[in-house]
Amino acid sequence: MDAIKISLDDYVLFGGGANGESYDHKSDPTLMLKLYLPGKIQQPLDEMTLARKVYDLGIPTPEPGDFVVTEDGRYGIRFRRILGKKSYSRATGDEPEKVQQFASEFAEMCKQLHAVHIDPTQFESVKDRYYRLLEQNPFFTPAQKDKLTKFIADTPDEDTAIHGDLQYSNAIFVGDKRYFIDLGDFCWGNHIFDVAMVYLCCYLSDENFIRETFHMPKSLAMKFWDCFVPVYFGSGVPQKEIDEMLMPYAGLKTLIIERETNCPMPEFRAALASIL
Repeated sequence: MDAIKISLDDYVLFGGGANGESYDHKSDPTLMLKLYLPGKIQQPLDEMTLARKVYDLGIPTPEPGDFVVTEDGRYGIRFRRILGKKSYSRATGDEPEKVQQFASEFAEMCKQLHAVHIDPTQFESVKDRYYRLLEQNPFFTPAQKDKLTKFIADTPDEDTAIHGDLQYSNAIFVGDKRYFIDLGDFCWGNHIFDVAMVYLCCYLSDENFIRETFHMPKSLAMKFWDCFVPVYFGSGVPQKEIDEMLMPYAGLKTLIIERETNCPMPEFRAALASIL
């Protein structure tokens, strides 16, 4: 993929982080630039390639932008904002009386996503991703890793799409248009690995984290999950059984969280008690 040359004279810096900087276009409010640190070429290229492949599957995501390079040799991605968008978490926090509507819409989006069949040769499997995270994790003993590996391996395979970070803040809408965003961990596999993240965000996370991240009290997040379950799973299975089934898969998210924080997270590890 060839990079388009751009001039930073057309942009103004508005933020930065561990991977790079973000810019607004000076004259076009819909245009945004995500610029990676010097020498980072493969990361934005991989992100662009994955975004294009996911978009081409017909999954509702914002159209990928352009792979760009600045005069000083930094690479990045230029894309258009979806003006007026709101995430399902923010919308629920702002209008708690509509929790049933928002949870139902999000559940329908998830059902449609998990009905998309994937060519396994084109994307990583969710199992391989967890095996890799488990191997890299320094906070589990070899015996614990063996038990977790067996649990992952024993989960039935599916060739369906997995968002990889299925939070209700990673689904947005504007008008009648709905999109998934932040699909950098997109893969394929059993949908249970994905839905467990929703359960983790609504039920297992603590009050402060939910308020800070999802803009609502935990009681409302739990109600969101209670409304989500019958739409996604149907009304034939008791919610308690669903929660118990999802618990260890939610606990597996410990591997992702500990990778990001570089420290053990006992509050999430508790969900792995049935495995360990």
